[in-house]
Amino acid sequence: MLKFVGLAAAVLIAVAGFHYASVAQAPAPAFEKKQYNYGDWTKGRFSEVVTVTGPGKMIFVAGTGPEQEMTGAIQFKDNFLEQCRYAYGKVKKMLAAHGATMSDVVRQVVYVVDVRNREDYGKCRTEAFQGATLPASTGIYVSALAWPYMLFEVEITAVVAR
Repeated sequence: MLKFVGLAAAVLIAVAGFHYASVAQAPAPAFEKKQYNYGDWTKGRFSEVVTVTGPGKMIFVAGTGPEQEMTGAIQFKDNFLEQCRYAYGKVKKMLAAHGATMSDVVRQVVYVVDVRNREDYGKCRTEAFQGATLPASTGIYVSALAWPYMLFEVEITAVVAR
């Protein structure tokens, strides 16, 4: 009887070891990012839904505008298009510091002073996302931003595979 118990214990330990080894070596779920559009009018303008599955690193970029990186001075006063380009340039640098590009952006929220800047914003966004699928986006027109002469600000969320 003692031999039988010893043998049963050895088999149980071996089975548990094989199970643990197979679980430990199981591949991580694949990383996948997908964009969806349900309304015809949104296609090519922005993604209505972005889904992210699998292991990934989320990157949140705070509201970024035309503030000079070292001094905070507003750049390109009274020039919306150049402020927008400058802000997206800063975003690209921050994303690159974390292994991401504009193609990894899944959501953006844009704040624009004066609805008359809408066409310039469209041009700037096209330049910033050149070659990338446009993310889920929200545009908000406001009367003012954090600093005088600030005309544009963008918040970004990006996801990259680990």
